[in-house]
This record gives sequence, C-alpha cells and structure tokens, in this order.
Amino acid sequence: MTATVTRLPLPEPEAPPAPDVLSPAPDVAAEPPTPPTADKPGYILESLRRFAGAIVPPIVTIMMLLAVWQWLCADPTALFPSPLSIWEQSRELITDPFFNRGNLDMGLFWHVSTSLQRVAIGFAMAAGVGILVGVIVGANSLAHRAVDPLFQVLRTIPPLAWLPISLAILREAQPSALFVIFITSIWPIIINTAVGVRNLPPDYLNVGRVLQLNPLEMFTKIMLPAATPYIFTGLRIGVGMSWLAIIASEMLLGGVGIGFFIWDQYNASRIADIVVALAWVGGVGFLLDRFIALLGQFAARGAAAS
Repeated sequence: MTATVTRLPLPEPEAPPAPDVLSPAPDVAAEPPTPPTADKPGYILESLRRFAGAIVPPIVTIMMLLAVWQWLCADPTALFPSPLSIWEQSRELITDPFFNRGNLDMGLFWHVSTSLQRVAIGFAMAAGVGILVGVIVGANSLAHRAVDPLFQVLRTIPPLAWLPISLAILREAQPSALFVIFITSIWPIIINTAVGVRNLPPDYLNVGRVLQLNPLEMFTKIMLPAATPYIFTGLRIGVGMSWLAIIASEMLLGGVGIGFFIWDQYNASRIADIVVALAWVGGVGFLLDRFIALLGQFAARGAAAS
C-alpha cells in the first residue's frame, strides 16, 4: 500500500509597498563630523603637545649650553665669565634695562632704541631705492647686463669699509651711519627684486598688454605682486645686514647706541656687560627678521617669503 503525500501550496511573498512619490525621500546621508572646538579636552591636549614640542627642545638646548658654559668657566681664574658671574656683575643691566641717569649712563633699552631709529631710516631708504632699481634692472635685459657685474662687486664690500668714505664726504657721524646702513643693505634688495621680475611668467606680461595697462599699472598690478616673495627675501637679508652695519658703525662713530656701548664696555674691561649686550643684539636681530617675514606673508597673501 502506497501513501500519498499532498504538497500544500506555499504563500506567495508580499510585494513591498510602492513608495509614495509625493513624500520626500528619507535623509540617509551621514552627518558631517563636528570640527574640534576649544572646549573639547582632546583639542586642548593636542594644542598643549604642539606648544610643548615647539618650546621644550630649544629650552633644553639652551639649558645644556649654559650648564657646559658654567662648567668650563667656573674657575675664578678663567678668562671668560661664567653665566653665574655674569648675573652677579651685570644684574642691574639685566633686570632694569630702562634706567636713565643722564649722559651715557642708561639702560640697554635706550641704546637699542637709538640704534633701531638709525636702522629704520637707513633701511627704509634702501628698501625704496632698491625695489625701484631692482624692477628696472629685472625688466630690462640690457640694464641687467650693464649693472649686474657692478652690483656683484659692490655687495661684497664690508660695512666698515664704507665708513671712511662716508665720513670724508658727509663730515658728521649721524649721516655717515645712515649712509653705511643704506649702502650695505641695498644690494640684496636690488638683486632679489631683479630676480623676481626676471622670473615673471610671460603670460602675466601678455595679459597686461592685452588689457593695455600703462607702465605704472603694469608695475603695481602685475610685476610687484608677482615678485613680492623675492622682494621680501631681499628685505629680510637687507634688514639683517642693516643691523650688522649699525653695530659696527657705532663702535667707531661713538655716541649713544648699542654698538658704542659694546665698545665702551670693552675699554672698561666689563666683559659681562658685553655678553648681555650681545644677547640683546641677537634678540633684536631675530625679531627684525621675524617682523619682515610676517609682513611678507601678509603682502603675499600667505606665500612664504623665504
């Protein structure tokens, strides 16, 4: 006897409901990540790590150098003072740079301020003349071939070599110092500006010709913006050379100024005061360079002028 198996029909799957074309589609896009804000602990910790990474290494290096310096010069018979000895001998000069008792008995702030005023005047004249001459030399190939060898020779003359000539012509200390600053710092400004103009893409000049720009508009709207990074490179070199020139000039010209202060302390055998003054000279030179670099970034709209 054979059993008969009856297969029951399976229910057909139901079709999904048709989407309502009138209703808006659900928003399934992932939400954009929330940018980190200053009130989040992770952002604060990351900022602290970056700050420590930029500050700690130079501080550690300076402390190590001071420790080695102290160890080498700790002997009282040493020819050069140790850091602790400099602190003991020049404490007033370090802690109070603003004192002014009249004549030349004043703090380092006033000496540095006088030197900076001379640098500002001489460097401003060098920047104005140097940029103008650099544009002319860079834009004219004949002028470049004619004067470039002369510039390359003159820029190698040390600042102090110009001082006797300036004194012989100008007869006074202040104009002579300004002339030395001017003639020392103008060459890198001219050369770098000329290089920037010569490297100007030809398409820029063609656009100026199509727009029928006059020479002044061509200079202000095309040449000057395109050569800005090169110009500020020359300005950074020039301001450093200006600072070097005024220090050297003041040693011989006398009067108020950080250069004369260094020479006067040498004559008085106060080596500790000279070391403090050199620290001021290096710090001010660094700030001048950073200031010109920031101006270059602003003028070039973020382009590094280096």
